[in-house]
Amino acid sequence: MGENESSLPNTSPQDKKMAYHKVNADQRAQGHSPYLDNDDLQATALELEWDMEKELEEPGFDHFRLDGAVQHHLGNSQSPDLDLEPIQPSASPKGRFQRLQEDPDYISHYTRQAPKNNRCNFFQILKVFCTALIVFIFGIVIGYYSGKKCPSPPASPEPNNPHTYLEILKEIKAENIQQIYRDLLQFSREDDVDTAMKILVQWTSYGLEDVQLVNYSVLLDLPGSSSNTITLKNSGECFYPDGQQCNRGTKTLHSQDLLNSYAAYSAKGTLEAELVDIQYGTIEDLIRIQAITNVTKKIALLKLGQSPLLYKLSLLEDAGFGGVLLYVDPCDLPKTTDLADKAFMVSLNSGGDPSTPGYASIDGSYRQHRLNLTTLLVQPISAVLAKKLISVPENSVRKDRCVPLQLPSTEKKIISLNIQSVTTYRTISNVIGYLKGTVFPDRYVLIGSHHSSLNTSSGQEWASSTAIITAFIQALMLKVKRGWRPDRTIVFCSWGGTSFGNIGSYEWAEDLKRVLQRNVVAYVSLHNPVRGNSTLHPIASPSLQQLTAESQSFNCVEKTKCPGSNVSSVQIQGDSDYFINHLGVPAMQFSYEDINKSENSSFLSEALFPVHATKTEELDPSFKLHETIAKLTGQVTLQIANEPVLPFNALDIALEVQNSLKVFIGDKVDASQLLAVASQLRDTAELFQSDEMRPANDPKERAPIRVRMLNDVLQSLEKSFLVQQAPPGLYRCITKRRERPAVLLFPLQSSLWKTKP
Repeated sequence: MGENESSLPNTSPQDKKMAYHKVNADQRAQGHSPYLDNDDLQATALELEWDMEKELEEPGFDHFRLDGAVQHHLGNSQSPDLDLEPIQPSASPKGRFQRLQEDPDYISHYTRQAPKNNRCNFFQILKVFCTALIVFIFGIVIGYYSGKKCPSPPASPEPNNPHTYLEILKEIKAENIQQIYRDLLQFSREDDVDTAMKILVQWTSYGLEDVQLVNYSVLLDLPGSSSNTITLKNSGECFYPDGQQCNRGTKTLHSQDLLNSYAAYSAKGTLEAELVDIQYGTIEDLIRIQAITNVTKKIALLKLGQSPLLYKLSLLEDAGFGGVLLYVDPCDLPKTTDLADKAFMVSLNSGGDPSTPGYASIDGSYRQHRLNLTTLLVQPISAVLAKKLISVPENSVRKDRCVPLQLPSTEKKIISLNIQSVTTYRTISNVIGYLKGTVFPDRYVLIGSHHSSLNTSSGQEWASSTAIITAFIQALMLKVKRGWRPDRTIVFCSWGGTSFGNIGSYEWAEDLKRVLQRNVVAYVSLHNPVRGNSTLHPIASPSLQQLTAESQSFNCVEKTKCPGSNVSSVQIQGDSDYFINHLGVPAMQFSYEDINKSENSSFLSEALFPVHATKTEELDPSFKLHETIAKLTGQVTLQIANEPVLPFNALDIALEVQNSLKVFIGDKVDASQLLAVASQLRDTAELFQSDEMRPANDPKERAPIRVRMLNDVLQSLEKSFLVQQAPPGLYRCITKRRERPAVLLFPLQSSLWKTKP
C-alpha cells in the first residue's frame, strides 16, 4: 500500500491516461451520455482527470486501495475489445457502485465513516410506519360507520328462480290495471306530447329510475276539415265512408269518426271511374280480372285480408288502377262484433317519418316533403256501404251461413271518389324507461306499447296496452325496492305515432340503430292486447315459440281451463315491425281476440276501427283478461331478462325454414338441393342444442365466458335469415310464415301485367 501511495505524485503519462479512461468509464456508467466520447469534448475529459488527481491527494485517501484499478488496467491491456463491460449502463438507478454493493461477492475496503443522513433512516422508517398505521386505523373506522349508515343491498336471488317471478307477478292485479286505465282516459284527448309527459310522470312515480321523453318532428297526413265522399253516379246518391248519405245531419252526428275514416298518405283529389270488384286482390284475382277488362284508371273494390294491404296496393298500382275502396267482408268478422256499419282508418306508410325515409328525423336531417306515398286514391268504407254499391238486397243474406260480398259481373257501376287530407309537420313523443341489469347491463329486453296519437280513429284502445305495461312496472319496482334487479336491462317503451305507420318506434330505432343492433335481445309487444274476449292468441318468432308456449301454463292453477299451447308465427302488427324487419330481433305478443285466425281473417288488424272507452269495459268488465295478458307478458319478459342462457330455440328456426320451403316449393325437382340444405340446417341446430346449450344450462359446467359467447350466437340467429328486399308490407325475415308464398310470387309482379289479352 505504501509503495503505491509514494508513486502517485509522479504518475507517468500512461498511468494518467489509464486514470482518464477509468473516470470516463465510471461517468458513463453513472448514466452520462455516450456522446462524451466525442473528440470535441476532450477538454471536459481533462477536467475530470484533473479533479480525480486532486481527489486522490485529499487526506484520508490513504485507506483506498488501487489494486483493483491496476489489475484491471493490466488485465485488459492485451485485449482492448474486452474493455466493454465497464461502460455498459448500470442496471441500478443509483449507479455502478451501488450495483457492486448489491453483489454478494463484492467486499468493500472503503472504511470512511458513513454519511450522517444514514443515521436518520431508522427514524424515517419509523415515521412512515406510524403514518401508515394511523391511516389504516382511520380507514377501518370510516368503513365501519359508513357501512352502518348505508347497509349494502341484499344479494340478488337466483336469476332463474321461478319463485322470484311469481312474487313479482302476484303484485299485478286486475283492479290496479283498471284504475290505471281510467286514470289514463282522463287525458286521452290532450296533445300527444302532453299525454306522453303524463305517462312519464306516472312511471317515475312508481320508482322507475331513468325515464326519458324523446320527441321527433315528423310529417303526418291528417284528415281534412270535411269528410271524404263516395258518389254513385248511376243514382246520384252521395255517401260518407260509413254508408250514411251526405247531409248536414249525419255530418255532425259522428263528425270525429267520419273525419278519421280515411287512408293516411293516400293520393288526394277526385276520380270518376268504373268500379271493379277484385275480391282480396290476390295474384289469381288480378289475372282473372285482367282477362275480362282493362283496369287502367279504374277504381278497385278490395277486401282486407289474406296478405298485407301495402303488398296488394303495390300490385294494383303496377296494374294501372287509379283508386281503391277498402272494406272488411262481414263473413271475415267475428259474430260477436258489430262493425259492419263502421268505416275505419288505414295507413299507407310502411314505417317511419315519410320525410326522412331510412334515417332518423333529428336536427339537420334532409327532409323530403311528400304529399302522398302512392298514386292511388284510397278510401276505407264500411261493409254497409259496400253492400249499397254492389246492390245487395238485405233479405239476400242467409241466416244459416254467411255469403261473401261480390259485385255481379253483369253490373257496371260508375262512382266518383273525392279524397281530401292535409300533410303537416307535428311533434310525436316516445316515453323510454330503463331498469338497468346487473350481470348483462349492455343487453336489452324491450317491452313496448303505444299511447294516444293526435285523436286518430284508434280511439281509446291505446289505454289498455299502456295500463298493462304501467302495472308491470309498478310490480317490478316493488321488488327492486327490496334489492332485486334483473340480469339484463329491461327497456319500457310507450310509442307515439303508431297509427300513422309506427313512426315513433321507427324514428327512435333509426336514431340508435347501431347500438340496438348489437344490444337488443328481444322485443315483447303489447299492441292492442284485448281485441276480443274469446280466444287467447299468442304470436312469436320461431326462436321464442317454445318459451311462449311454456309460459301459458304458469297460471293454470287458478284457471279451470288452461289456454292452448298453439303459438302462431304470423306477422305481428304494431311497433315491433322495425325490430323484426330491420334488426332481426325475436319478438312475441299475447292478445285476446274473437277472430279465429284463418287465411281470410289475417291482416284484418290493419283496419283501425274507432274504439270508445265503453268498448274495453264491455269486453273485459272485470279486467281479468288484462291481468292475464300482463302476467303472461311479464313471465316471458322476466325469463328473457334473467335466464343465464337466453331461452331461445335454434331448432325451431331450422324447422320453420324447412317447413316453409316444403309448403312453398312443393315437389319441384329443381328445389331438391335447397331442401337438402334446409335438412342440414336442422341437423346442425339439433347438434348445437345438445352439445352447446345443454352444458351451458348446467350450473356445474357453466363458464361465464362461454355463456356470453353462446348468448351472442343465440341473439344473432334470426338476423341470419333477413333477406335484402321483401315485398311491401311483408317481413324480411324468412322464418315468418306467410299465407301466400309472397317472396316467390314477388318476381311475378313485374311480368304479370304482360299477360293482358
